[in-house]
Amino acid sequence: MGRLFGTDGVRGLANADLTAELALDLAVAAAHVLGEVGAFAGREGRPVAVVGRDTRASGEFLEAAVVAGLASAGVDVWRVGALPTPAVAYLTAALDADLGVVLSASHNPMPDNGIKLLARGGHKLADDVEDAIEARMNEEWTRPTGAGVGRVSDHAEGAALYVEHLLSTLPHRLDGLTVVVDGANGAASAVGPEALRRAGATVLEIHTTPDGLNINDGCGSTHLGDLVAAVREHGADAGVAFDGDADRCLAVDADGAVVDGDHVLAILGLAMRERGVLTHDTVVATVMANLGFRLALQEAELTVVETGVGDRYVLEAMRAGGFVLGGEQSGHVILADHATTGDGVLTALHLLARVAESGRPLADLAAVVQKLPQVLLNVRDVDRSRVDSDPELLAAVAAAEAELGRTGRVLLRSSGTEPVVRVMVEAATAEQARAVAERLAEVVRATLG
Repeated sequence: MGRLFGTDGVRGLANADLTAELALDLAVAAAHVLGEVGAFAGREGRPVAVVGRDTRASGEFLEAAVVAGLASAGVDVWRVGALPTPAVAYLTAALDADLGVVLSASHNPMPDNGIKLLARGGHKLADDVEDAIEARMNEEWTRPTGAGVGRVSDHAEGAALYVEHLLSTLPHRLDGLTVVVDGANGAASAVGPEALRRAGATVLEIHTTPDGLNINDGCGSTHLGDLVAAVREHGADAGVAFDGDADRCLAVDADGAVVDGDHVLAILGLAMRERGVLTHDTVVATVMANLGFRLALQEAELTVVETGVGDRYVLEAMRAGGFVLGGEQSGHVILADHATTGDGVLTALHLLARVAESGRPLADLAAVVQKLPQVLLNVRDVDRSRVDSDPELLAAVAAAEAELGRTGRVLLRSSGTEPVVRVMVEAATAEQARAVAERLAEVVRATLG
């Protein structure tokens, strides 16, 4: 059996892979392990957990199972309902809870769901803690009875506390801006538009009427077509789109051009450096960030620290170096002074605050990053273990890099989510990028097949 935890919690097809029984057992094991590693240390009385979810129908029964598991293990539970993952992380810290749990599969289709566990302070769990939790599942244990069982309450003020926190971070109000918000029919369908309105923007909403079945369905940050059309139709200054649990945000400018995570990191990095709050003048990004992003920050005399793909690796590098800004091209942006994880609504607020503060259109701000054409090919049925060691393949990569020079880049890596080798090439022209990528893909097949 493979490891239960993936790169972002436990995920699977709800009620098939991810069952109520699994959710209950996982909650009990988490209560036991986190108690032993000191998460509950120093608290008088029982430990406390915050539990939230996105808008999937399956989140209702999975939430019930998690709450039952925690309470049966003697943990008091605050249910905060449908709220973004970063809201649950914030509330875990703000309410001085010992544990946070989010039921969400983020941008995945509605039938999927997931369980994310957060430690004290709203931080993601370390790998060794996740392994310890998995090892303790289904073990025999002494169950509390009578007054020893946990109590369950609804925390009706959670959304309001979160929105107040977001507004408290703003460097500039959004008065005068008209913004279209695509809520992905997900967890930010209410708090996203509310936060932007209270910050001063005129807000037009699309896909903010979740029914349990329509989350991420042709909408949100992975499907920007409706947002582009709405921005153009209403003559808005910009549009922002969240994913199902609102830990990511992508934007479009007034003409409907996409402003992705690379653009956002550059815009915010320059703004924060200007305000003197960008620690070490450094931004953390993954290896998938476009070369145009790196060149733009180099030109602006900002340092880029590079990590593997995945927001957990971005977070690790930020904590290790004391950096305050990092993220991914997909729209996971981490503002560490204000959040412990990617926060789509927070990102939208700060991006639009820069537009309002500067008096410049979003397209003008985003133009600091001139994206180079990128081609990504997946090569299947090869020996992925030799990607970084095969001499013939390494020689082919070196030759391609020499051909591309400063205006191109090659990245070969074994996927962490699929049985493929990914061949990514950036070049001065799309034609050159395609030609080099296809040539390298052939070498991968020949040497690793």
